[in-house]
Amino acid sequence: MWVDRKHTWIETVVLGGFALPHIWLRTIVVTAISVAVTIIYEEVPQLHYSLTPAPFTLVGLPLGIFLGFRNNTAYDRFWEGRKLWGALVNTSRSLTRQILTLIEPQPDADAGPETASEIKAFEASFVHLVIAYAHAFRHHLRDTSPFEVLEHIIGVEETRRFRGQENVPYAMLQRMGELLVEARRKRWIHAFHVPVLEGALTAMTDIQGACERIKGTPIPYSYTVLMHRIVAVYCALLPFGLMDTVRWATPFVVLAISYCFFGLDAIGDELEQPFGTDINDLPLKGISRTIERNLRERLGENVPPPVEPERGVIS
Repeated sequence: MWVDRKHTWIETVVLGGFALPHIWLRTIVVTAISVAVTIIYEEVPQLHYSLTPAPFTLVGLPLGIFLGFRNNTAYDRFWEGRKLWGALVNTSRSLTRQILTLIEPQPDADAGPETASEIKAFEASFVHLVIAYAHAFRHHLRDTSPFEVLEHIIGVEETRRFRGQENVPYAMLQRMGELLVEARRKRWIHAFHVPVLEGALTAMTDIQGACERIKGTPIPYSYTVLMHRIVAVYCALLPFGLMDTVRWATPFVVLAISYCFFGLDAIGDELEQPFGTDINDLPLKGISRTIERNLRERLGENVPPPVEPERGVIS
């Protein structure tokens, strides 16, 4: 995600955006067509051929509306993904707070002199697992391997539990549930507190399922292809509808209009999948690091630095 400072309007006009590298070839091709049509129209009277602007007006208005609708749909997916990861941040904080405050020997527990240190070790290992979950979930959504990061957080032995699992984050949630059961058997958790802790794990499961739904259900491919084709045909034929009106200025008008339509089309493609590593995708690495920083601070451990943007972008 682009997180650099806000620019003045002059910088906004001068600086390159993300859309131009994706659409420059299409824009140049359409502009070249308009230049050729303009030269032929002005220099070869025998080949005069133009269309009235009316069809382009009738098509251009609904085309802009459809592009706006598609972009709104894509942005809704982007914003829902951001809200879900924000909920994951809050749920991770709540679960950590509950683990650090609700885990204690109950009156009927067989507590010995080493119980306090055992509970401290249990709390630390559980919170480390929550930290590792955030990073594993990020890798899960981006189809990358999480095991190098997991080994650094929870150790090689614990990471070995999750190797070979198709859904590593879900396996980690189950492991958290098993640890809660173990703590309950040792009488470290009051019976009234079990539903509270289990509710946090259920909330994390719901967040994961919702993100997987966004990732696995893109905007229908046929709709996307149709919009690409309509925009391309519209921009390619646009010079024929403008020749009688703007004459030699046709290439400049076509350049401006095609940039707008191709740019809107590209923005929809960019926002459709918010969990990738493109410039406008969600900064999952930065959010995961935020979770790690907050939770390690609660444990009194060394806090890693926040993720620094590279060229104004956090992945």
